[in-house]
Amino acid sequence: MKKFIFITILLLTMTHVLHAGRYAGDFILIYPGVRPLGMGSSFTAVADEGSATFWNAAGLAQMQKMEVEMIHAFLYQNLANYDFFAFSLPLPAKTTLGVSFTQLAIDDIPVYDEKWLVYNVDTRCSNIDLHLTGEPDGYFSSADQVFKFAFSKNMSQIVNFGWDLFKLPIEYYLGGIFKYIKRDVYNHLGTGMGFDLAFLVKTDFALLTDVPWLGKIKFGVNVQDIAGTKITWDTSSKHQDEIITTARYGLALVQPLSFINSEILFAFDWVDVYDFERHLGAEFTYNKFISVRAGYSNDYSAGLGINYKQYSLDYAFIKNYDLGSTNRIGFKVKF
Repeated sequence: MKKFIFITILLLTMTHVLHAGRYAGDFILIYPGVRPLGMGSSFTAVADEGSATFWNAAGLAQMQKMEVEMIHAFLYQNLANYDFFAFSLPLPAKTTLGVSFTQLAIDDIPVYDEKWLVYNVDTRCSNIDLHLTGEPDGYFSSADQVFKFAFSKNMSQIVNFGWDLFKLPIEYYLGGIFKYIKRDVYNHLGTGMGFDLAFLVKTDFALLTDVPWLGKIKFGVNVQDIAGTKITWDTSSKHQDEIITTARYGLALVQPLSFINSEILFAFDWVDVYDFERHLGAEFTYNKFISVRAGYSNDYSAGLGINYKQYSLDYAFIKNYDLGSTNRIGFKVKF
């Protein structure tokens, strides 16, 4: 129990470590997983699928079967291509390994050669041959990639509150991420490595509240880019960008509805990045076959999931007035 308390305090205090950079790695914050997006991006305390390599690596140890997850989407009004792939492998001793790959790519970015700027404005205005046509001199592509390697371990403990109280079973999970980041922009390459540390705890809400029909309650913490992650560019100056530490907190309630063979999930996330964000989501699942989801982050989202044997197909609609609303479709297979 002392170890459990120590780990919780350690993760909470890490959330205030080093906030020295801004926006350098915002592409990493594009949320993966179609199911989490349909739930308003409130998934830190849920994290029971391959996309947990982003939301909370500790949650990977909840998985009982090997799983592959794939997503392809067009973002920002079809300006960018987004791809996500995750593979999770449960091992003996209640451990799980996970790997994931994320890419954000933009093609046909116009290039305007600086050679036209050697002449001042007056010279260009007086010489018709030097007038700028507005046509690009060429095009290039840009790609941001993140490779993640995750480890998760599940441990259990029964806490005895003594006397005439009760014994409370607690499941807690620890997870870690090593990430390699690669950014390719106009003949220049930036690379960096970072680490995440995550924690999740689950217990019986009925025992805590003495209300026998209640389900499970879960709490999660995910500290991303501990102490900052530096991206070093191959320029002559070896310029470095720094991705700031981000803390995610999550709370979830899993409530069985046995009288209709269903389950409902409520989730709430707090995110400490630039500004303090709040995310709220819910999921209703009938007969482990069909799920309906809804959530609110900066705007509304909704989703639908269908499970058939070992296959899952997920859809999410994410509303965004500034960047354009998007539709996401994801596919998962369990073995």
